[in-house]
Amino acid sequence: MEETIIVIMLKDKNTGFLEKEIASLDITENVEYIVNIFAVDEEEGRKLHIKLSTERNVEDWEYSAIYDYYDTECFAGRAEVIDADDDYNPVWEVVIDYKEDIAVLEDNVAELLAIHRKEIEDVFETIKDKESEYTDGE
Repeated sequence: MEETIIVIMLKDKNTGFLEKEIASLDITENVEYIVNIFAVDEEEGRKLHIKLSTERNVEDWEYSAIYDYYDTECFAGRAEVIDADDDYNPVWEVVIDYKEDIAVLEDNVAELLAIHRKEIEDVFETIKDKESEYTDGE
């Protein structure tokens, strides 16, 4: 597998500006699902925000169908999912505690990516024959 280096920047909670590089992760699988990744210092500690999407552009009808069938509970006990971004493709923002131990952080991110990949693959399988339900015969 090809390795991808993901740079994590610290984002200022108030200004939204990226301030400095704080770490880099070696990820070997499912990086195509990452839209962006950054850390934010919150009152309860540093949090890692990972925005996840589909690995390909989706058709208009698929956009709604994906949100209808994607179960964010797949992250229960592992991550918090905050409001999805309104983007060209569906996006979910997954938040976990930032770990200073990079190996642990890499494992946590890899696990979340694997969960997301399985869920999105299941969703695509579920919606493959549902276009007519979302297009109203257009």
